[in-house]
Amino acid sequence: MPPKNSDLRHPRTSRRITADVVVVGAGLSGLVAAATAYAAGKTVAVLDQEPEASVGGQAHWSFGGLFMVDTPEQRRLGVRDNADLALSDWLASAAFDRPVDSNARQWAEAYVDFAAGGKRAWLKSLGVGIFPLVQWAERGGYGPQGHGNSVPRFHVTWGTGPALVEPFLGKVLEGVEAGRVSLHFRHRATALTITAGSLTGVVGDVLEPSTAVRGQASSRLPVGDFEAAAGAVVVTTGGIGANHAAVRRQWPGGRPPAEMLSGVPASVDGKFLSVVQSVGGAMINGDRMWHYPEGIHNYDPVWPMHGIRILPGPSSLWLDAEGHQLPAPLFPGYDSLGALRHIVATGHSHSWFVLNRTIALKELALSGSEQNPDLTGKDVRLLASRLRAGSDSPIQRFLDRGVDFLQAATPGQLASKMNQLAGGDLIQRESLESLVSARDRQVSSGLGKDPQLAAIRAARRFATDKLMRVAPPHRLTDPAHGPLIAIRLSVLTRKSLGGLRTDLASRVLDDSGQAIPGLYAAGEAAGFGGGGIHGYRALEGTFLGGCLFTGRAAGKAAAAFV
Repeated sequence: MPPKNSDLRHPRTSRRITADVVVVGAGLSGLVAAATAYAAGKTVAVLDQEPEASVGGQAHWSFGGLFMVDTPEQRRLGVRDNADLALSDWLASAAFDRPVDSNARQWAEAYVDFAAGGKRAWLKSLGVGIFPLVQWAERGGYGPQGHGNSVPRFHVTWGTGPALVEPFLGKVLEGVEAGRVSLHFRHRATALTITAGSLTGVVGDVLEPSTAVRGQASSRLPVGDFEAAAGAVVVTTGGIGANHAAVRRQWPGGRPPAEMLSGVPASVDGKFLSVVQSVGGAMINGDRMWHYPEGIHNYDPVWPMHGIRILPGPSSLWLDAEGHQLPAPLFPGYDSLGALRHIVATGHSHSWFVLNRTIALKELALSGSEQNPDLTGKDVRLLASRLRAGSDSPIQRFLDRGVDFLQAATPGQLASKMNQLAGGDLIQRESLESLVSARDRQVSSGLGKDPQLAAIRAARRFATDKLMRVAPPHRLTDPAHGPLIAIRLSVLTRKSLGGLRTDLASRVLDDSGQAIPGLYAAGEAAGFGGGGIHGYRALEGTFLGGCLFTGRAAGKAAAAFV
């Protein structure tokens, strides 16, 4: 649904915009905030530096996963969940340990209540459907008080990210038609204006028109300037995932990987966050980030260094760059941050999955709306074809075209190809043969001592995993399941877990904890609430939900303020 009444030609002179509420950023949290403020009877102006093709921001590209608790979908699958268990999992994963985490913890408690309460009904009232097979992300493995989801909670939006954007964009466009909402693309906010001690709006550059398609890098050449006057400003400009220099500066411990892929478009640069800091907004927890160790090069890139995340089942052998298996419980899909820390600590920027064709086609999914045309297009027939051998699936296309995907008949041949791709002799042929052989002996025993095989068998007790996510245990070298496959995995930047510190009304706080009147923040710019609702680790499905939750809170509070 393309926006209407947006700026199609930009003047080379100054222009003035006036509204009750100005929203900086037209991603999901910005659209939610704008739609909420408009529904409350306020006039709203939405500014974004990108062309209108990119409305919806990162959410459009997302898989559409939502963290929800005690839902009908869970109960139909025999999953017993409740708010107390979910909050226990959240707090164990977040591991809040800083004085500035007080607001974030309040947000976490409120969000879990929302996820276990009105979230699903609210989305249903907006026409958002949920795919019935709940997924199990971030399984943990560190005991009952450690990181991870105790039960499956990852609910996929039927229609993926675009279907989640649609109702809020539709409400905004309704406001445009009514003359109460204005959309201003190619408007890059560069400063907040303060008059007599009060926030009065934003100023910035009008950028030259751009024909860049969604997600492509666009020009930053200014052709004019603007001033937007408002009673309240909501900042929804996102994080720093495409700004690798900033990611490296903020990397915990100061040892970032030498090479990284980008899981977000180039526009996710975090530059406006320093503007908020310049008027006293507190930026906290910058060293807390959520990047993935399972990135692969997109063979058909849209933005610079475009990477895709593999969503793995638990059966692949996960090896570091030198061929050593990652220790338990760092199995695929169990602890993203733990695996990332382990891999980066080796001094290399890549790792490997070693598997076979059966496991690849059964267990591997790709994150993102464009990599899941069946779910995105709500195409039941195409979805059913995933379960058929030989189907033209997204994974098959990467097997055929992806630079990171290697195939061979034997472990020794696979080791040679892995070394050739990596440009060195890091993988010892004999070691890989020995590891694969030992794994196969464990499978053949019928029982075994391998904790990964125990995890695989436990996963298959859950209906969704048995149906579509976890292959029955079998020998990797069984010719019936071949050929063998190795996938080179790169670090993939994605989310900032820290951000602008906010209270439960989404008001931006200064270093002393006092609210800056008229200034609000939502989504990733606010660490999805409080400057870091996730603490150190996320439970997945919580980023889009955090945009919804904080965007709605910011829109309500900003509307009430004016």
